[in-house]
Amino acid sequence: MRIIIAIDIIEGKCVRLTKGDYSTRKVYNADPLDKAKQIEDHGLKYLHLVDLDGAKSKKVINHRVLEQIVSKTSLTVDFGGGIRSYDDLRIAFGCGASQVTCGTISASDPALFLDWLGMFGADKIILGADSVNRKISTEGWLENTETDIIDFVKSYVLKGIRYSVCTDIEKDGMLLGPSVSLYKDILEAVSINLIASGGVTTEEDILELRGLGCEGAIIGKALYEGLLNLKQLSRLC
Repeated sequence: MRIIIAIDIIEGKCVRLTKGDYSTRKVYNADPLDKAKQIEDHGLKYLHLVDLDGAKSKKVINHRVLEQIVSKTSLTVDFGGGIRSYDDLRIAFGCGASQVTCGTISASDPALFLDWLGMFGADKIILGADSVNRKISTEGWLENTETDIIDFVKSYVLKGIRYSVCTDIEKDGMLLGPSVSLYKDILEAVSINLIASGGVTTEEDILELRGLGCEGAIIGKALYEGLLNLKQLSRLC
């Protein structure tokens, strides 16, 4: 299972939120590139970079941060936040993203999302499936729908999706463990490279997700708050 470190960006700085609430933002590092270099120095390879300004503005904003990290480290970066148009997608890939995570557009404009899937391929496009009470949430987690997350993921697997980042928003930033039962149910329902996100707090959480069959686990706030450290995560890799 891949261990993927999260860097969330607001105004060019590395921040974390709680349950996606922008009013709870806490700045952990004024220079995301510095954090990315620390990650690289510990032998970790994968980065989940989220443009929170972009998610709120409905267009990519912090692509220069992506470009800097890709050009000055060897990290493999998946990028999300604000991907609403082909131009946004072109900017993300042009700045060096290996994969792009698309959440809102997959719910609001499935036809366009499937066009992108056909254009770039299933190894490049990640389905963002974020939920509250197992219902899909969109627009940077500011809007909720009545779409069941398992039905949502299953429908896209049938159309060719191979990767999905699934975040239980109620767990995000709470440091109380991941949504194990949700991931178990998804993996029992469909065959997909599932990347767990939200609430991963301890080594035991990581091992449990690996035991479930998750392809990846995203580590964020637990790292920044010191409950996990890069040396530990490197050893687990």
